[in-house]
Amino acid sequence: MSADSETPELLQRASQGDQQALGKLLGIYQDRLRRMVHLRLDRRLQGRIDPSDVLQEAYLEAAERFGDYVRAPDMPFYLWLRFIAGQKLLVLHRRHLGTHARDARREVSLYRGALPEASSAALAAQLVGHRTTPSQAAVRAEMQVRLQEALNGMSPLDREILALRHFEQLTNAETARVLNLRESTASQRYARALLRLKDILTGVPGAPHEDMP
Repeated sequence: MSADSETPELLQRASQGDQQALGKLLGIYQDRLRRMVHLRLDRRLQGRIDPSDVLQEAYLEAAERFGDYVRAPDMPFYLWLRFIAGQKLLVLHRRHLGTHARDARREVSLYRGALPEASSAALAAQLVGHRTTPSQAAVRAEMQVRLQEALNGMSPLDREILALRHFEQLTNAETARVLNLRESTASQRYARALLRLKDILTGVPGAPHEDMP
């Protein structure tokens, strides 16, 4: 049974005070949330902040605010959890980086606030994956630089749609909701961004074309 198919029943039980159901609700999306945090964690803070710490803070707040959510659920539960985790990450960025984190270009505007952007560097790192030997590491570093430069040539919105759809694996409806776009607009922009990304990968020797849909 998928997480999404379990969610309605667990929400119902949790809304009636079942703490075990609430705990399971907060746990079944852990991998997706961790992927989001890892993708958006500022590279200057890697090694200083663990995604697990961000999720722990997010879960504590979600548990405290769960009653408010079930009384007025204005978005799907996962997007609500994701929003809270993203806000916690944004607070940590500002706390640790100070004014260096307050550049609006490093944040993604949402209809209810902002989240740290998925940078070109983070997307490039995800694309090249992990290479362990010294020679592989050298190839990886060169490939990542070239991918990052190419991704910088894309619009911020297109990079964000790629991050949401391809890396966070949100649905088109979820992506449209997060970015306050019409679903048809989100779908069209994703198709164009994906085509652009494939073109970028074609021009980078050794890039992982097979991972693209």
